[in-house]
Amino acid sequence: MNRNDLYESMNQIDDAVLERSERRHRRFPKWTAAAAAVLAVVLLSSLLPRFHGMQSSMLPTAYAAALAEYPEMAPYPDESDPRFERQHEAWKTSVEAQARARGFDAGMEPFFARTLPEILGKADGENKLYAPLNLYMALGLLAEITSGESRQQVLSLLGYETMEELRRQANDVWNVYYRADGATNLVLSSSLWLDEQLHVRQETLDTLAKTYYASSYRGNMEDSGFQKAFQNWLDSQTGGLLTEQAGQLTFPPETMLTLASTVFYQAKWREMFAESETEAGTFHSTSGDTKCDFMHQTEETGTYWWGERFGAVSKHLENEGGTMWFFLPDEGVTPEELLCDGEWMDFLLMKERWEHWDRQKGLRIHLSIPKFDIVSQLDLRDSLYALGVTDVFQPDAADFSMLLEESRPLAVSKVEQDVRLAIDEEGVTAAAYTAMAVAGACKPPEEEMDFTLDRPFVVVLTGVSGLPLFAGVVHTP
Repeated sequence: MNRNDLYESMNQIDDAVLERSERRHRRFPKWTAAAAAVLAVVLLSSLLPRFHGMQSSMLPTAYAAALAEYPEMAPYPDESDPRFERQHEAWKTSVEAQARARGFDAGMEPFFARTLPEILGKADGENKLYAPLNLYMALGLLAEITSGESRQQVLSLLGYETMEELRRQANDVWNVYYRADGATNLVLSSSLWLDEQLHVRQETLDTLAKTYYASSYRGNMEDSGFQKAFQNWLDSQTGGLLTEQAGQLTFPPETMLTLASTVFYQAKWREMFAESETEAGTFHSTSGDTKCDFMHQTEETGTYWWGERFGAVSKHLENEGGTMWFFLPDEGVTPEELLCDGEWMDFLLMKERWEHWDRQKGLRIHLSIPKFDIVSQLDLRDSLYALGVTDVFQPDAADFSMLLEESRPLAVSKVEQDVRLAIDEEGVTAAAYTAMAVAGACKPPEEEMDFTLDRPFVVVLTGVSGLPLFAGVVHTP
């Protein structure tokens, strides 16, 4: 599709594209427990002059070169509605339409096993959050627009030999995890923001839209209106949870392309905490004691897990929305050290094949979990470099020929991930808790125990199939 054809068929972002996204998020419930992440990959070029002619100023602020179409999902019905059973069947049918065969996510464990300790293992006493699937989807897009060794390095980190394998699995993961029913919401969104000077391959943009549900937009990267459209897209796709962070993400001078990937998650606990039971308590943080509000609840038939260096409890979210895992390192073991522990990683990623199934016990568990709302900003450039993705950062080595019809040196200059996790009595979308008064390898009491998260811990929110959506080290709630 040439420039004139795009101009004739353009879709105004401010009036149409963003409005459609806002309508989808507008029906989301407004409880505070939620999580969101945005990852931006910025590509620069300083070798060719920028065009500043009249034709550029006549173009709209931004227009769509390819639009993703999300599946329609029936809303989760009001349980007091007399038509609930019929409406529930419609909701169930729409959920089942997104299902894939068992084992759709097989083979993804190495990617998580490599990135979790690399990205979170150097928190150094600070709160740190990471959204693994968010990075996975962004790397999938990066593989699609690169070629040669640049592509192969990305594929190797993701664990694939061919693009066909990546496309199949990435599409399956997106569909299985997609949920926008007004009760539980999980949306993985992606987009490309392209300078109007670039001559790009339309077939690549179409593949991104069909396989990864990624839309592509074109405009003048130096135009403030185009940057505002980008920020509005980020804000809309993350449910307004990262408005401040999105407002700070701008296109640096000489930016020719920005790749953005977001994840928005929101769900209620299957069994909510009573607000009347919440009370102030002391959290023993790395930097000293601090006061925070602790939620309290007793699980009559809870399950406690333990390993050589940790103990764990989980709490489920309603409508098969996922599971929050709370891990407490043993005394003398830091959360960062736990993240690098092979036994802990095996438990997290391969529970069905974990060799220590005798290290679980059903008993009465008294939970005490701190409320928190944490924001974390990560620069992933060094981490990706350490994980073997190097060529895309070097202008003389990066190969973006699967996107560009012209020979134009581009290089990734920035990879930033912003994550926000918050939990309260009603629900969560990324949370953390870990605590227990029992040493990791020791068997717990016979009948009941306290699980109090009053010192640094690790938290992981897993989705319906067990893949980690959000993970974090909490040093201070």
